[in-house]
Amino acid sequence: MTETSVVISRVGHLGRLHLNRPKALNSLTLEMIRLLQASLSEFEDDDDIASVLITGEGTRAFCAGGDIIALFNAADTNGAEAITFWSEEYDLNARIASYPKPYIAVMDGITMGGGVGVSVHGSHRIVTERTKFAMPEAGIGLFPDVGGTWVLSKQVAGEMGTYIGMTGDVLTAGDAISADLADSYMTSDTLPALISALAVSTDREAVSRSIDALSTVFPAPVIDQNRAVIDATFAHETVEDIIAALTSLDTSFARTTLKTLAQKSPSSLKMTLALLRAGRGSHNLQQCLDRELGAVIQMFGQPDFREGVRAAVIDKDRNPQWVPKKLAEVSVPTFEI
Repeated sequence: MTETSVVISRVGHLGRLHLNRPKALNSLTLEMIRLLQASLSEFEDDDDIASVLITGEGTRAFCAGGDIIALFNAADTNGAEAITFWSEEYDLNARIASYPKPYIAVMDGITMGGGVGVSVHGSHRIVTERTKFAMPEAGIGLFPDVGGTWVLSKQVAGEMGTYIGMTGDVLTAGDAISADLADSYMTSDTLPALISALAVSTDREAVSRSIDALSTVFPAPVIDQNRAVIDATFAHETVEDIIAALTSLDTSFARTTLKTLAQKSPSSLKMTLALLRAGRGSHNLQQCLDRELGAVIQMFGQPDFREGVRAAVIDKDRNPQWVPKKLAEVSVPTFEI
């Protein structure tokens, strides 16, 4: 591999985007976002390129999200760099969703946060036996962004999206497909064959046939065992009512979920639920992305983001001190739809 953070290449009729920061779990930087945007423009204008494939270097992660260390450091200044990052990242998410050529993402390994943004909006979303899919932002003082409030509220059936967004639960490949967050399953050792097949696929139908031919039956989803409970308890309109519904059950799943929610930023939980509910009334992805940008600027200016990153990544004590500490002390965000 070269030293560039995104390796861009052509293989026959396939344009390849390869995230190349394996030591950082291929986390996204502003430079990478700009390289991806420029490459998508180049491939779109090239009549010889029939489809685009995005992958990640290494066996651990497709993309673990945005580079939160860089965003943490940006909070020490006026925050302009972080706002630029999020604004351009969201533009990239919208570009992927409307891309005129097949955009194939192989979510092999950790796929979280910003990694979801450069995969879940694609036309063909592939998971493997190593996939670990999550939107864990409420644990670092933010919320599921990169269009997550559109996907989780509009594309995921029932209240599963609310559960995924609020808890940050890690999904397996089977879970991701069951939740309509991925389309196909293939083992990680199939990637060379996929590249070869896509290289000779000259139109959208051929691309789909190539993927289907290499796909296999996905593992049984785990999360579906609790779908009925999730739909019942996460249907409420306030975080407090969701917690009350879970508390009334006194089951192992309910207790585990309550413990998970208790670890999240109270401000993030309320922002997440408000954005997901607003997402349900949105007409398109762009509306959600615009709303998310305003919300992320607001959250970035509050102490929980820096504290969440400190506890999770800097000091790694896993003991964030949220401000405010109690849900009752957090006002409910409101958004125009």
